[in-house]
Amino acid sequence: MTPGPATGTSGTSTSATGASGTGASGTGTSATGTSGIAVSGAVGFAGGPPHPDGRVRLLGGLPHLPAAESLTAWSCLAPALAPDNSAVAFVSDHGGSPRVWIQPLRGAAEAWVVDTGPQPAVDVSWAPTGTHLAVLVAPGGGEHTQVWTVQPHGGDLRLLSAPEGGSAALIRWTGRGETLLVAETSSTGLTHAVLIDAVTGGRQVIASGRLLRPVAISRDHATMLLRRGARGRRRMFVADLRAEALGAHLPSGERPLLPGLPGTTDAGALSPGGDIAYLVSDAGRDRAALLAVRNGAEAVVLAERPDAELDRLALSADGRRALLLWNVHGRSELDVMELERGELRHLPPPPADLVTSARIGWDGTLAALAAQSPREPSHVVLCDLDRGGYRHAAGAGPLPAAAGAELVHLHARDGLDLAAWLYRPPHVRGPAPFVVFLHGGPEDQERPAFNPLYQNLLAAGIGVLAPNVRGSGGYGRAFRQADDRELRFHAVNDVADCAAELVRLGAADPSRLACMGWSYGGYLTLATLVTHPRLFRAGVSVSGIADFETFYARSEPWIAAAAVGEYGHPETDRDLLRALSPLRALDRLAVPLLVVHGAQDTNVPLYEAEQVIEAATALGIPCDHLIFHDEGHEIRQVANRISFVTKVVGWLSGHLRP
Repeated sequence: MTPGPATGTSGTSTSATGASGTGASGTGTSATGTSGIAVSGAVGFAGGPPHPDGRVRLLGGLPHLPAAESLTAWSCLAPALAPDNSAVAFVSDHGGSPRVWIQPLRGAAEAWVVDTGPQPAVDVSWAPTGTHLAVLVAPGGGEHTQVWTVQPHGGDLRLLSAPEGGSAALIRWTGRGETLLVAETSSTGLTHAVLIDAVTGGRQVIASGRLLRPVAISRDHATMLLRRGARGRRRMFVADLRAEALGAHLPSGERPLLPGLPGTTDAGALSPGGDIAYLVSDAGRDRAALLAVRNGAEAVVLAERPDAELDRLALSADGRRALLLWNVHGRSELDVMELERGELRHLPPPPADLVTSARIGWDGTLAALAAQSPREPSHVVLCDLDRGGYRHAAGAGPLPAAAGAELVHLHARDGLDLAAWLYRPPHVRGPAPFVVFLHGGPEDQERPAFNPLYQNLLAAGIGVLAPNVRGSGGYGRAFRQADDRELRFHAVNDVADCAAELVRLGAADPSRLACMGWSYGGYLTLATLVTHPRLFRAGVSVSGIADFETFYARSEPWIAAAAVGEYGHPETDRDLLRALSPLRALDRLAVPLLVVHGAQDTNVPLYEAEQVIEAATALGIPCDHLIFHDEGHEIRQVANRISFVTKVVGWLSGHLRP
């Protein structure tokens, strides 16, 4: 199926709405690349004025065909194995819209689509009985997700969780019958941990609180691992649920794990009996490691590396084996730990730079991975945990003409070491036009992922430098906290130092630089443009914060509450937040701006974009915009992604001409 084109108006203001389609997309936690768009697509490209023969004119070097193949390449995300390892379910936008697919792993049977309704999906998980799939969907492409169940061949589609005005999160099947652990966050920001029987629909609230997330539960439903606190300062607790069986509505007691230690514990798992908690934490250390806490005893470090952070942890259903994913300067490395023996085995390098999702099958012998590289979209890889081999299971395959990424290091003006991924435009002689692209978070990390925006910029002769400025994840707690509150001004200067490094390397023409970013990166783009007004020739802000006062007032309550430690409190730190807000200094903006936003975005509401567009226009600064009415904080629909890439590449090509 070929999706219909996005529709919009011509002129300096463009509003795009893509075809709705049916389906699903996601990686378990996120379905996006670092640009805020899910990395796949359909047909279409616009990268500047074409030659009469249809070729695109490069801004430097020899002309060559645009990277249309990067837009037609489809992705596979969030793979989950069937209980008997006979098939793998995953989310793919193959055909134009994110949907759930199932690929048989035995024989020559073809993959099929599971009908989960008209809304995009974000995640999928297979019940231990094999009779149902749990699916997380994003109605309207927005942030208020819902949990549904469906049979693998379709049918019996049921809505299990959809808090009015809020959002549901799929945590996991508990391993006891067909019971799901779900987190439901209300419109007021209060989260409930709920056990839901997928067959009967029966519900049991087992914990409640703000900035709370259930993480795991024991097989007998007597012990729960739950996380509390704002990002960067999260704490894990073990809750005793035995009083729940007597009719109580709250756990009879919560015991903090790693109490009193600075840092954050973002992820974890419980042994089937609930007596051991496995934690991914940097509490009391700089880099995240694997720790174990048994029955309230002191924490024991099971695995740590001085050169890497523990990125993900997957635990087998019997609790005997763990799969560890390490973040090594952005690339993924894998280990298997036999927990009963304390034996750690290094697996061979995965067949891709980056693994974004890992789940161990129910028998503990096989893991399903979502893997990608700059030259290959996200695809499903099966890993034999006994022998250490890998096998491709689903995906479009590598793109022969795609460009790779080069890891470079530089120093900020205060001496701090920074890292960045450099994408050099092919066939370009001498210094080229460049875009400095800034990721979201700020504690996200730029990693070597497949990104159709980058590939199409490169095809148009525009290079990309994607840095990890201070505040990024993957480099330890000290680096991640180096932009908190008043220190954020240093992160703005990091962007300028990255631009200077491009010129020093001889890669970039200093008169043809642009700055662009998504989410926090969109904010950082605006802040850099008003702080260093003559450094860049143009800027693109995608889903970016413009004013912290309006962001705190209009964002989801749980988003705002989690951001206080990062940016400052909206009441007690009002002067700081005003100084950090680029909208308050927009009269210093001296270059054309493109603003991109989703109308359904409730994380960074559309009002942030509207304020920038209105203020820039009033100042007489050229300000184009692209608003997607059926998207939220991320761009999920293929037709919209094509419009996004087309608009950005064409707009930057026009503004970075010699």
